Amino acid sequence: MNRAPAVPAHEVYERIAANVQTVVRGKPDLVRLSIAALLAEGHLLVEDVPGLGKTTLARCLARSVGGGWNRIQFTPDLLPGDITGVPVYHQHAERFQFHPGGVFANIVLADEINRGTPKTQSALLEVMAERTVTVDSVRHEVPRPFLVVATQNPIEMEGTYRLPEAQLDRFLMRLEVGYPDLAAEVMVIMSDCAGVDPDDLSPVVDIPTLLGAVAQVRASHVERAICEYAAKLAAATREHVALRYGASPRGSIALIRAAQAVAATRGRAFVTPDDVKEIAHPVLGHRVILTSEAELNQVSPAEVIDKVLAAVPAPGMTRSGA
Repeated sequence: MNRAPAVPAHEVYERIAANVQTVVRGKPDLVRLSIAALLAEGHLLVEDVPGLGKTTLARCLARSVGGGWNRIQFTPDLLPGDITGVPVYHQHAERFQFHPGGVFANIVLADEINRGTPKTQSALLEVMAERTVTVDSVRHEVPRPFLVVATQNPIEMEGTYRLPEAQLDRFLMRLEVGYPDLAAEVMVIMSDCAGVDPDDLSPVVDIPTLLGAVAQVRASHVERAICEYAAKLAAATREHVALRYGASPRGSIALIRAAQAVAATRGRAFVTPDDVKEIAHPVLGHRVILTSEAELNQVSPAEVIDKVLAAVPAPGMTRSGA
């Protein structure tokens, strides 16, 4: 029996992007990077002030993919077992049976993750890293692909628990939504008046097609010079005077994985230095820690990364075709 030809990763991206942008208006770059995280099978943290559509974006991504998805609303009384699952004793069978928690889905929406306690946050972040849940010495694998889209509001402090840097490192990218321009905000208002809702979206990509696109992204060509460029960028953050800690090797790996996905959204099967530059801020921004002096001087991680990008020369390319 002949298999259907794989759908190109670029076409998968375009299908999802077109679907999401029927609801998320005026944010094409945000949508593209969010889908790039999905194609790279990396987790996404969406952070900004309330009311800018963080949860809407996450719901639209989940609705656009034909797999299972769950939403976990983080609150101070949420327990680790609510996320990972718990063993429940079944009297008629006279044994314990594992009942899966909210992480057993292809896309998990972790809404307001900073409202959960550190213990509950750690339960989710452990699954993000291992893609398995261990209960009573038995390992349970979560479905593939597996993507966590977490949201948090940075300005609300009461009743919140800050994500430690070691846990932030589990996210491939951190994105800020930002305020829409006037035209986009008018479209948002009109869509609301028309009753447009993320729950009305239908899947445009099934799981086998998405897995095929993920495989294509991972197989895209990366020259050694590009890998060296990513490593030099990460190393430069470790030496910058404004940073107490720079990006780890996990950061340079994330640069390449995200750049492969960004290249796929552009219809290319190879990575260029511009791809790495484009995702440097969302990939490295949450992986660096400012010194106390830099914080007092109101230096931002974005300013430091700009300086690193300006200081590290980009390599020339020897590959000219896809």
